[in-house]
Amino acid sequence: MTSENKLSASIPAELNGQRLDQALATLFPASTRSQLQRWIKEGHVQLNGRAPLKRDKVKAGDSVEIKPPAVVSADWKAEAIPLEIVYEDEDILVINKVAGLVVHPGAGNPEGTLLNALVNHAPKLAQLARAGIVHRLDKDTSGLLVVAKTESVRQNLIAQLQTRSVEREYLTIVNGVMVAGGTIDAAIGRHRTQRTRMAVSERGKPAVSHYRVIKKYRAHTLVQVKLESGRTHQIRVHMAHLNYPVVGDPVYGGRLKIPAGSGEDLKNILRGFKRQALHALKLGLIHPRTEKHVQWATSVPADMSELMESLAKDAKEHQK
Repeated sequence: MTSENKLSASIPAELNGQRLDQALATLFPASTRSQLQRWIKEGHVQLNGRAPLKRDKVKAGDSVEIKPPAVVSADWKAEAIPLEIVYEDEDILVINKVAGLVVHPGAGNPEGTLLNALVNHAPKLAQLARAGIVHRLDKDTSGLLVVAKTESVRQNLIAQLQTRSVEREYLTIVNGVMVAGGTIDAAIGRHRTQRTRMAVSERGKPAVSHYRVIKKYRAHTLVQVKLESGRTHQIRVHMAHLNYPVVGDPVYGGRLKIPAGSGEDLKNILRGFKRQALHALKLGLIHPRTEKHVQWATSVPADMSELMESLAKDAKEHQK
C-alpha cells in the first residue's frame, strides 16, 4: 500500500523472524539500512501501531508503516527548460528526453539539466531524492524515462528496477554487419585505469542485454536491445565488447566506418553524427497505484531517422 507521505506493508512469510531493520531493507530497497535504522530511532516507523526498536523481530502478517521525514532539498534551480511529457498523473511522469540534455546536476553541470526542468514543472519534486528520478539516460542518449512524484512511488519504482519488472527497449545503430541477434551476459564495472569509462569485467556487476537485428546495411546494423539490468553505459559497453560499437559513440565507438563507394550525403551524415546513435524507444512498468502493466513508445528522433534513411538508401543503391 502506498500514499503520498506514507509507506506501508505487511510482513510476508519469507521474512518471518527477521530483525525489523533487515526486513524493512528488503521491503523498501530504495532506502539504505542506515537510513531505515535512523527512521526507526527517530520514531518514523510503526510496527503493528507501536514504536519499535530496530532489533525487534517481525512475524508474518505484521503491519509496518513508515512516515519518512521531509527530504531537505538541495539548492536546485528551477529552470523553464522545455520538456516533452509523454504521460503524467498524480504518481508518475514519463519524459521523452532529447539528446544533449544531462539528467542530473553534477560536476560541470550545476544547472540546465532535466532535474532543473522537473523542479520547475512540479516544484514538489524538490522534496524527493534526485527529484524523483529513479533511472538515467546518458546525456547524448535520447528517449523515455520515468520519474516518481511521491516517495512511496519512488520506492516502488526502484524496487521494480531491482526485480527487473521495468521493461526498457532501445534502438541503436552499430558499426559492422551483425549476422543475427542474441544475448550478452557480461558483468560491467569501472575500467581499471580509465575511471570515467566502464568495461566488461569479472569484478563488475551482472549485466544482461538481449539484442535483435532489425535491419542490415552495407557496413552498419540497426539493432533493438532489451535490458534486463541497467548498468552505466550498458548497451554501449556490451556492443563494443562484441566489436559492434554504437555509431557516434565518443568513448567506445572506435574509428568512424564509412562504406566504400558511399555518396557525399552519407559521408557527411556519418561524419557529422557526434553522439551515440542510441534511443530509449519503449518503456513498460507496473503502475504503482493501479498495479496494472502500462507501456509507452516514442518515435525515433530526427537525427537518427535521417541516418537510418541514408544508410538504407546507400544499401539500395549498392545492391548487386
